[in-house]
Amino acid sequence: MVENSVEISNFAVREKKTVIIDAMKQEKTMHSVNINCLRVWIVVLLCLMVVSPAVMAQRHKTLREWGFPTGIFETGKYNAITDVPGVTVGHVTCIEGDSIRTGVTAIVPHQGNIFSNKVPAAIYVGNGFGKLAGVTQVRELGNIETPVILTNTLSVAAGIEGAIRYTLMQPGCENERSVNAVVGETNDGHLNDIRQMRVTPQMVIDAITSAHGGPVEQGNVGAGTGTICFGFKGGIGTSSRVLPASLGGYTVGVLAQTNYGGILEIDGVQVGQKLQKHDFINHVRKSENVDGSCMMVVITDAPLDSRNLERVAKRAMMGMAKTGGIASNGSGDYVIALSVAPENLIGDKAKLLTTTVLANSQMSPIFAATIEATAEALLNSLFMAESMTGHNGNHVDALPVDQVLEMLRKR
Repeated sequence: MVENSVEISNFAVREKKTVIIDAMKQEKTMHSVNINCLRVWIVVLLCLMVVSPAVMAQRHKTLREWGFPTGIFETGKYNAITDVPGVTVGHVTCIEGDSIRTGVTAIVPHQGNIFSNKVPAAIYVGNGFGKLAGVTQVRELGNIETPVILTNTLSVAAGIEGAIRYTLMQPGCENERSVNAVVGETNDGHLNDIRQMRVTPQMVIDAITSAHGGPVEQGNVGAGTGTICFGFKGGIGTSSRVLPASLGGYTVGVLAQTNYGGILEIDGVQVGQKLQKHDFINHVRKSENVDGSCMMVVITDAPLDSRNLERVAKRAMMGMAKTGGIASNGSGDYVIALSVAPENLIGDKAKLLTTTVLANSQMSPIFAATIEATAEALLNSLFMAESMTGHNGNHVDALPVDQVLEMLRKR
């Protein structure tokens, strides 16, 4: 059966199931023939049913849920970027036929009008082989005025249009003529027929308007539907850290779209080497592609200005390095960092701004939390992903979790 679907993610995870309903025994009397007890079986296919997070956890678990927490700081309630107050995430997953494997992920930093109440922000470029849109204005003005959109490389234009159209629809924006949409991408062209440019501006709007707090779907979803990481199926991953009250009690959340290469390392274990699957093997192995991309979004409720947010963004690249990522020549590795401290949101009509920001001397715990949450988010994208077959019959296996867990137990 050929499956054609565009799924918008809500709180629960929807999956297609086949339900066979047995039970319809009906007697029908024909006008011309006396027929008794005709049994009718009705088969109902592809019923949608809602699966609770607990049921989902039986199928996929994050590294932490498998009993291998990393780092010294506690996570938030959901171990997700949505642990930061006011932050929501929405996905649109686009799977059509045997060749379309792509989607959109929207990160909404606060629940007000983002254009009217802009968010202090910074962008750090780990390696610039990418098409991240909106960079120069963020660097010039130090803020973001739209939701952050993630999608595939050839759908950045659709991402921009969708984010702009959404913004222009907001109350108070009826007369606006300039919007700086921030849209990141990775190239999912191995599993997705990317040249079809299947993502539409409406999908982007749907991802934004369906965004919610609480648990965040990870793995083969949204912008991570067709991505590959360390030669295994990548996707969307997220994690968070909450600092102790003695260090400010701030929350740092990270969401990543993983499509990068290197030599996979998990909590100090050389997993890529042990599995004999990593970049340069057989050359090291010519079938492995070192290039790719990674988008990392870091949001905190700590009161930070754009200067210190850039320092935070740099630390996210350290988290990527902890997983074995190498920011290769052809990889677009970007970090977008935002502070949603309500007292520091930037009103677009204000003539004078008074802000309170964390002192430089208080930044080190935020740096450490960012490194921890980034590394775990990247690894969660692997643990939560599923094997996938896509464009031209290309197949990518999921991370062999059982083998990896055994390596971690034996360390």
